[in-house]
Parts: sequence; C-alpha cells; structure tokens
Amino acid sequence: MVLRNMNRGAVTETRPGRTVMRIFLARALRVSSYGIEVFLTVSTGTDRASHKAATIAHLDDRDFRTTPPFGRRNRAQRAGVTTGDQGEAPTASERWAMNRFSCKIGWPLCAIAAMAVTGALLLVGCSSLPLPSAPDLDLLYSRLAQGHGPEHNPVIVIPGLTGSKLIHGATGRVVWGVFSGDYARPQRPEDARLIALPMREGAPLRELLDDVQPAGVLERIRFKVLGVPINLQAYFHILEALGAGGYRDENLAASGEVDWGDQHFTCFQFDYDWRRDNVENAQRLDRFIEEKKAYVRSEIMRRYGIDRPNLKFDVVSHSMGGLLLRYYLRYGSADLPEDGSLPEVTWAGAANVEKAVLIAPPNAGTLESLLQLVEGKGYGPFAGYSAALLGTLPSGYQMLPRGRHGLVFLGDEPIEDLFDPDLWLRMRWGLASAEAEEMISWLLPDEGDPAVRRRIAIDHQRKALERAGRFSAALDQPAEKPAGLELYLVAGDSVRTAQRMVVVAPDLEAGTGTAMLSIVETGPGDGKVLRSSALMDERLGSSWSPYLRSPIDWRTVMFLPHRHLNLTKQPVFTDNLLFWLLEQPRSSNR
Repeated sequence: MVLRNMNRGAVTETRPGRTVMRIFLARALRVSSYGIEVFLTVSTGTDRASHKAATIAHLDDRDFRTTPPFGRRNRAQRAGVTTGDQGEAPTASERWAMNRFSCKIGWPLCAIAAMAVTGALLLVGCSSLPLPSAPDLDLLYSRLAQGHGPEHNPVIVIPGLTGSKLIHGATGRVVWGVFSGDYARPQRPEDARLIALPMREGAPLRELLDDVQPAGVLERIRFKVLGVPINLQAYFHILEALGAGGYRDENLAASGEVDWGDQHFTCFQFDYDWRRDNVENAQRLDRFIEEKKAYVRSEIMRRYGIDRPNLKFDVVSHSMGGLLLRYYLRYGSADLPEDGSLPEVTWAGAANVEKAVLIAPPNAGTLESLLQLVEGKGYGPFAGYSAALLGTLPSGYQMLPRGRHGLVFLGDEPIEDLFDPDLWLRMRWGLASAEAEEMISWLLPDEGDPAVRRRIAIDHQRKALERAGRFSAALDQPAEKPAGLELYLVAGDSVRTAQRMVVVAPDLEAGTGTAMLSIVETGPGDGKVLRSSALMDERLGSSWSPYLRSPIDWRTVMFLPHRHLNLTKQPVFTDNLLFWLLEQPRSSNR
C-alpha cells in the first residue's frame, strides 16, 4: 500500500518576456512490508503536473538503496558506469527530480521511535529550566578581552585554498574573490590565462611567475544571483571570534566591518597566492612573521614601555593553510632539496610560534582534491573551473591522499602512489586528458603546434606532481615536536565524506577516453576532509588498534558535527578557541 502526501511549494519568478521558473518541493510516505519509507524530492520546471508525474515515477521505479553517497553522482556515475552497488544511469524522472532524500524505518524501529517520542515529551513536561542555546561569550571573556595587554601573543590567521582574494596587479581586476562585475571568468581564454599559472617547459615551478597578487583574506565571498547581491561569510567568523577576545585585526578595521579604535595591532591576516606551491608560501610566511614581529615589538614598547625580544605568535589556520603552517613550523624558510631528498627537520619556524590551531587540515590529503583535478570544480552559481585549468595550480596536487592509506583502487588493488606522473599519463587525467586540448590552446596562445602544447602541459603536470610528492613526504617525516610548541586540532566528524574511490577505465584499452572516478565508500568527516585525515591517523591501511597512531603530537582535539566551512561559525568553536588563547596555561608558564 502506498500513501502519498504531495505537499508542494513553489517559488515563482515572473517578468515580461521571461519564462516562468518554479522550484518544487515534494514529500512522500510509503508504507510497505519493510516499514515506513520517507522520500523528499526537489525539482525545477514550469508546471506542477510534470513535477508530480516525475516524482511518482521516481518513487515507484527507483530502489533508493542504489543511490550513491551524498545523493549526488560524479562523472563516472552520470555516464552510466557502475561498480559494485554504486547505482545505475539516472532515469528521466531522476534527471527531472534533481535532488532527493530517502529514509527507511522498519516496523520494530517505528515502535522504538514512538516510545522515544513519548519519553521525550514526558521529560520536557517535567523540565522547568530551559537549556541555554549557546555559551555567553561576553560573560566568559569580556574581562579577559579588556585586560588584553603586552603579555598576550599576537595572532596570525592563515586561510585555506581559495581563502585569499587575488587581483591582477596591472589592471586591478579581480581574479578570485568577488564574483560580480568585471571579474575573471574561466570560460574566456584571456581570463583563463589570469587564473592559471604560466607553463614553460624545463622551468622550475618557482620561476613561473605572473602579475596576480594576493589582496587580503576573504572575510566574505561576494557574488550576485539574478542581479541580487549575496555575501557568503568565509573567514569573518574566525576574525570576529578573535576580536571578541581582544585580538584586533587591522585589515578588518580598515574595511569598516568593525571599529576597534586604536587597538588593532594584535591580529594579522596572512593572505597568499594559494595557487602556488605551499613551500613558496611557507617562505613568504617566514618573511611576514619577521615583519610583524618587529612591528608588534615596537608597538608594545611605545604603548607599555616593555620590550619582548622573544615574542612569539599564536597561529589559527584553516584547511590547506594548516599544511602550509606545518611545513613552516618544521622547516622555516628552507626549500625542498633539489636532489629529491628530504630536508632536515629543524623546527626553525616553531621558534616563532607557541600555539598553533589547525581547523579542518587535510593532513593526509583529501579525495575531493583528486576528484577536482580529474573532473574540474564548479562553485555554485559561478562558472566551472575545468580539470585542465586547475591542473596548472601546484597547490591542488599537494592535498592528494597518501597511497599507503588505501583510499583509491584500480581493480582490486590500491594505487600505491597518486603522485606518480606516469599514472596520470596512463589514466589521461588532468592536463593529460584529451578534453584538456582546448584549454591548453587558450593557455599557450603563442604555440601553434598541438603536439608541442601537449608536451609543455605534460611537463608542467609532472613537475607539480613530483613537487607535491616531496612536499607530502616532508610533512610525513617523523620528528619529535619541540617543547614550547602546542598543536590544537578542530575537525568535523559527522558529515559523510568520501573515503574510498575506484578508478573506472572502460576506454583505456582502446587508447581513448579518460579514466573516471567513482565514490564507493564514505566515512566520518566534514564533507571535504575525513576525520582520519585531519588526525593524520596512520591506522588507515594497516592493522587496526584501539588507540590513535599519529605522527602529530596534538595537545587537544575537538570534534564538531558540522561541515568544512561551518566549523568556525559555531559558538562552541569560539568558546574553546578563546579559552585556548586567553585562559589555558601555556607550556612556558607550567
């Protein structure tokens, strides 16, 4: 027996000469021998009848157990290529009903749920005191913030990939960070050349320079949808939390977002060109810290008459910014050796840092980076960035997963080295794909020979992969953390995140096509970074043990049930961050 409750809502736009667009929502219940099944579909179209017909067909014809993780399909699944129980090619009704959610509740669970609801109602009736929704940060930290004096360390905020605004130095055009007006659009050849890193055969990555410059951390991402301005708060929440604790950022004050008075010498944003090699940016961070150290020491002397020759910073990093920070802590401004060997771990950068807070760092890499380098990336309402375009950026390769953790399989065997350039050539991934030819011609307009253009692109991809492999090995190299350095981790552990992929290569034997990727397993994380990657959990791919095995000596780990960018929006994050920075005794004082 099927019971349908077709409650539908529509948001309608009508303008002269425009097609009417409606967004429909449907909810349905199905009672079967299994129990109660709950379905939710969201779709767009021009009439309710089509929506209802598509939804009914969708519910009748589809077994939701074959729906892949996340309720979405990657390119392999959209092409109808399946592995195991990964699902079938989408039907016509599935293409019409773009998003759906299903949940099945068996009869025994129905009875348990009914008892749980009854018990909850009884508990609510017996309770007379309302639970607080969030900590009172003003009550907790206002006195500490007001007493923010010369003894506190200044703070540096390091954003992650795409977390800094980029502009073209000569023209001032926005390359990344504002998606309205005259910004660089990746579907235009001249704009694609602004976004991509230059390619030149035989030249090391650090010599491939252009006129794109960082222009501040993205407190907010600004864009327009149908002419309506929208702001997505990116790193504003971190800066706002620090401001509540008395750490005043001069850039945030200069932008007019907040009024700090003259107390903005204790918090700094480290903006950087996130397209480039993380080692280059770690060297830039070293220069930035030396510059800010001299500035803060002079301000403390001017305001309080005190000199702090051994001044240290506390650093708060997000996502890829944590990898950049970890390299700096271990090696300071040292480069990776030219002979391919690993650098000596000197902890040179740790001499300038006391507390390092890493938020959602992909310490063991992330499968999303691999997927984007193979299939490209779309940014919501923004234009898509092709795999070939993203393949020119060295930083993306530096977040690839480790082969020893067994996350990517070719047939029944795990791929041991995702940094192997020959693997990418065989799989025809990224710049080696036949689909990359048009983009490569845009990026190399002065080279008319397609064979030469492809050779230059393959050389660039090889350099980026080899550099990324050495960067990851340098981070993984065992080393005992020095006394006085404290590492804190904030990570998500409640959002289903890609944990295992298989390579689907149906056309490689024929010498055509690109090997595609299919997600076959998910695990706990924040939707982008697995919990195990943030921890750098070395139990993955080896014998299991009940206790964490990680080369990173964390002082404190905090898990939050939220997505990658939402972790910093939570009051509990702000509460703990301010406690760590303002109240928790430091190793130097213990």
